[in-house]
Amino acid sequence: MNKINISDDKALLDIHKIYQFLTNESTWAKGIDFQTVKISIDNSICIGAYNDHMQVGYCRIITDHATFGNLVDVIVWPEYRGLGISKLLMDAVLNHPSVKNIRRFTLATSNAHGLYAKFGFSQLSKPETFMERYDPNIYLKTL
Repeated sequence: MNKINISDDKALLDIHKIYQFLTNESTWAKGIDFQTVKISIDNSICIGAYNDHMQVGYCRIITDHATFGNLVDVIVWPEYRGLGISKLLMDAVLNHPSVKNIRRFTLATSNAHGLYAKFGFSQLSKPETFMERYDPNIYLKTL
């Protein structure tokens, strides 16, 4: 494998590949439609990982660029896992100017707590102050 390149240039993203993973393979966005993926990319900071010109990883940051950010859709395609790509993506995320100096940065994960802990993420310090509206099956309802 060649050196992995990391970029926030949206023109490099393979949106169809991202869509296919999210709608068919992810545990958090099953059934999401292509238009919703495109809108989410258009309105977020997106970071891709590339082996030559082929996309092998992706993540998205939702942020106001000043006080808050939320990391979502962190993907390393299965055949490229275990090669340190998630760490490269996380380094790029934390050094991205849009979130480098924000006060609160959140994410949700069901299985990668160890990875994110290495980058300073922890359980909510005041979980009693957080609330959410969550509909885990929203994308399946549109089918």
